[in-house]
Amino acid sequence: MRSVLIIDDNPGVLDALSLLFSLHDIRAITATSPQAGLDGLSREPVGLVIADMNFTADTTSGAEGVALFHAIRARNPDLPVILLTAWTQLAVAVELVKAGAADYLAKPWDDAKLLASVENLLELGQAAREATARRAERNRRREALAARFDLCGLVYAADATERVVTMACQIARSNAPVLITGPNGAGKERIAQIVHANSAVKAAPFIAVNCGALPTELAEAELFGAEAGAYTGSTRARVGHFETAEGGTLFLDEIGNLPLSVQVKLLRVLESGDYQRLGSSRMRKARVRVLSATNSELPQMIREGRFREDLYYRLNVIELNLPPLAERMDDVDPLAEHFLRDSGATLSEEARELLHVHSWPGNVRELKNVLERARLFCQQGTILPADLGLHVQPRAAARSLDDPSREAIETALAKAGGMVSRAAQSLGLSRQALYRRMERFGIAQPG
Repeated sequence: MRSVLIIDDNPGVLDALSLLFSLHDIRAITATSPQAGLDGLSREPVGLVIADMNFTADTTSGAEGVALFHAIRARNPDLPVILLTAWTQLAVAVELVKAGAADYLAKPWDDAKLLASVENLLELGQAAREATARRAERNRRREALAARFDLCGLVYAADATERVVTMACQIARSNAPVLITGPNGAGKERIAQIVHANSAVKAAPFIAVNCGALPTELAEAELFGAEAGAYTGSTRARVGHFETAEGGTLFLDEIGNLPLSVQVKLLRVLESGDYQRLGSSRMRKARVRVLSATNSELPQMIREGRFREDLYYRLNVIELNLPPLAERMDDVDPLAEHFLRDSGATLSEEARELLHVHSWPGNVRELKNVLERARLFCQQGTILPADLGLHVQPRAAARSLDDPSREAIETALAKAGGMVSRAAQSLGLSRQALYRRMERFGIAQPG
C-alpha cells in the first residue's frame, strides 16, 4: 500500500512527483484527468491520492477539484487526499480540509514538506488498517467464544481481558478450586460468575460472600452455620453459606480477610469435604465448588503469618489474574458505551479522550460511577470533560523510566524531518507506539 495516485493535467508535475516518490520507495500511479483518476482507483488500491484542483485550461475556481474530491470520498471514505494547486482560492481548500481532505499544498511545493506529509499519511493508513484488522480478529474471537460459552453479559475488548475470560471458560467444568486475583473494582466477581455459568453445576445456586464484610466473631457461623445457642444472642439455628450453596458454587471474595481460625476450617472442607456447624458435633458433607478472589498479596501475607500457606496452595490450584483497568484500556470505550446505553447520553470526543488518560485507580467500578455522575450533570445529553469531574494524571502503567518525554519526541520528530517512522526508530519505538505517545502528549501530526 506504499503507492500514491497523482491526478494532474500537467505531465511535468506527474514526472516530478513520480521521481521524488521513487527515491523514497513509494510507487506513483499517474492520471491526467479526474475520470482517469477515478478509473485508476477502481483498478487497484492505493494508500493516498494527490489531486490537482483545476484541470480545464484557464480555470482557477477549483470547482473541478471539489467535484473530484467528493467523488473520491464517495468511493473511498477513508482514503486520504492531498490537494495540490497553484490557483485555487485558499478558502476553497480550507473548506475541503474541513470536509476531510488530509492536507493542502500550493504549487510550487516544498519537496521535504510534501514527502513528510505523504510518509505520515501512508504510515497512518497502514496503522489504521492494522488496527482495523486486529479489531476484526478480536471481534471474531469474541463472537466465537460467546457462541460456545455463557459470558454473563461481560463487556470487553482488551486482549488481557480476553485471555482471562477464555481461561475461565476452559476451566469451568473442572472441579478444581480457582483463585481470581486482581484489584478492587476490576470485575473479579463477574469472572467467577462466568466460571459458574459454564460449569456442570450452572443450574444450582451461585452464592457470593464478601469475606471482608464478615464480622470476625461471626465469620465461622456465616460460612458453616450455627446451632441455636452456639454464641451469645443466637436463639435459633443458622444456615451457613456452604449449605445455601449446596450443589452449586460458593464464591469467597476477599479471601485474605478470613481470620486464621476460620482458614483452618475452610482448609478442612476443601481437603475432605467435611464441616460442622458451630456448636454441633454432627459432621456434614459439602458438595460445593469453591471459587475465591483477593486483591491482597497472599504470598506476602503468608510471610507475615496472616494467611495459611497450605490453604493458599489449596485455593490456588488454578489462578485467574484480572489486570487493573489501566492495563486493559481497550475495555474503556465498550464499557463506557455499555454504562451509558440506556441513558440517552453520549460522550464528546474530548471526554472520551479524557477517559483514556485517567489512571482509574478504582477500576471498572470507578468508571461506572464517573459516568453515572456525568450523565446527571451533562447538558443536552452530551458529556463534556468538565462533567466527568476527573483530575487526570498520566497512567503510571503507561509510562516507564525509559519512556520518552514530550521534549524527546518533539526533538526526534524535528531531527527526522517530521517523518514518524524515522523518529520512532531513533526512539526505539514502533510507529504505532509513537503515535500513541504523540496522542497522549497532544503532539500534532507533522506535515
